[in-house]
Amino acid sequence: MSRVVLGCERLCAQADLIRGRRVGLITNHSGVDARLQSTADRLHQSDLCTLVALYGPEHGIRGAAQDGEHIAHSTDERTGVPTYSLYGPGRAPDATMLAGVELMLFDIQDVGVRFYTYLYTMSLSMVACAQAGIPFLVLDRPNPIGGQVIAGNCLDPAFASFVGQYPIPVRYGLSIGELARLFNEEYGIGADLHVVAMAGWQRSFYWADTGLPWVPPSPNMPSPETAVIYPGTCFFEGTNVSEGRGTAKPFEQFGAPFISGARLADALNDRALPGVGFRPVFFRPTAGKYAGETCQGVQVHVLDRAAFEPVGVGFEALAAVRRLYPRAFAWRVPAGGIHNFDRLAGTDQLRRALAAGAAVSQLQDAWDQACQAFDASRRRYLMYP
Repeated sequence: MSRVVLGCERLCAQADLIRGRRVGLITNHSGVDARLQSTADRLHQSDLCTLVALYGPEHGIRGAAQDGEHIAHSTDERTGVPTYSLYGPGRAPDATMLAGVELMLFDIQDVGVRFYTYLYTMSLSMVACAQAGIPFLVLDRPNPIGGQVIAGNCLDPAFASFVGQYPIPVRYGLSIGELARLFNEEYGIGADLHVVAMAGWQRSFYWADTGLPWVPPSPNMPSPETAVIYPGTCFFEGTNVSEGRGTAKPFEQFGAPFISGARLADALNDRALPGVGFRPVFFRPTAGKYAGETCQGVQVHVLDRAAFEPVGVGFEALAAVRRLYPRAFAWRVPAGGIHNFDRLAGTDQLRRALAAGAAVSQLQDAWDQACQAFDASRRRYLMYP
């Protein structure tokens, strides 16, 4: 099988884009080529340009920090280049961080889901570079869950946050470069944007079709299979049910001390949801919710990827837990007063509907209409067959 050629690998063939420039690079440990060589290291060693600054998203430039952990500025020990945190007091590079940069590059693997924060590290950096007059170059990478399916509700701008800034669906069916083009044009960023396209990627591809090694882009995204399930099970972050962080199967299993895994698995399997089965499990998280406590729940097994619809399955699972454990289940409300779930959902309407006992099929009918409208604009930015 021939493999996909990444944007970072095709950069040398378009050397005039970087020749003689002082470049900054927004990246992390996932910014590697097919031989697992870091884009940061390759640029540092290159005679084509001068790497003057690195910028790291959530989890840091080398991916060591856990979710939500603030990161300080530092010096990258491998390249000796100043490294600025875009997940500390600020989320975008300021004038001091951009001093001396003539061209900004972006090379980070995403997972094709609206609430993954790397998307907004990119968009906020595009805004900062547009304001500073610095061109922005995205080195494109595959969407690991494909470029065809659009699913989930579109975000209400009133609920914009760092886990969702723009009115896009949960699954948006674009590569990171295509998404940058959409952000730039549809939402008025106005950056001087260029995307170095991949070669050989097709919209029907999942990660296994790319021929590329998987580098976990964040600590709780250990495999491409996790990414397939994540669009639905991440919503458990907004509840008092563990989404599996601190276990070997984050987002592939969920549970809590008050749940009977067998009872929940039976209830979900009785729904006969397409392409998926549920197995009762016991687990004891080492971090996150219920660290050190024994939880029961279910593991999600994708039996037919083409039929599996993760967002709908996630909401069916939420509805089942609420129905079976109405007194124990709770939404998480942090000190800021806005439900974590509402930030992830990009609205309070889904939480209210679930609380009122609405059928998940009703929710899906509403968001399918929004997805169709989004698709009409999305098609203007497609770069691949």
